Amino acid sequence: MTVDAAQVRRRLEPDVRRGQILTCAVRLFGERPYAEVSTTDIARAAGVARGLINHYFGTKKDLYLEVIRVMLTIPDVAVERLPAGDLRARVDASVAWFLDVVSRHSTSWLAAVNAGGMGRDADVERVLAEAEDAAADSVLVAVGLAEVAEHREELRGMIRAYLGLATATAKEWLKRAALTRAQVHLLLATTLLAIVEQVFPTIVTPAR
Repeated sequence: MTVDAAQVRRRLEPDVRRGQILTCAVRLFGERPYAEVSTTDIARAAGVARGLINHYFGTKKDLYLEVIRVMLTIPDVAVERLPAGDLRARVDASVAWFLDVVSRHSTSWLAAVNAGGMGRDADVERVLAEAEDAAADSVLVAVGLAEVAEHREELRGMIRAYLGLATATAKEWLKRAALTRAQVHLLLATTLLAIVEQVFPTIVTPAR
């Protein structure tokens, strides 16, 4: 191994270890309530020393907050990979991505949206609110409304309300099996299109 390759490997190792810890924490907090998961459990599952959890994340609660943030945040790359141009295609792809993620990590996602085991903890509430705002901004980028300035807060409020619908509808599919994936997809795609094409334009240009 060359000196340069060794240096690159040393730089990557902390990120790899941090990722291993986070991945295992996502799984364990999804499988069991917060109080029943210890940092020892997470370290053992990740194959690292327990002290590394404190090093990379701080306390158990700090790690739990990061799990919530990761599970509920839409990564930039997901928006960047949406098809260019046609709004309907972008909305369809956005909804498909969301449903892929929540089905792939269903137990962890459900635990994150419910923030189980922590009650009405102020830090959890803060992270949930921050994740909701970040997700709303990502949706605005996805539908081409990121640069809208007029009635900005009303628009963001509508998207946050839509995200609440998306969460509730996904629960009906994943937890209660009351809806199929196809039905959830149709409901969410149709509703988002209606907000962008019908509801928001009416607010910007109200009838006289």
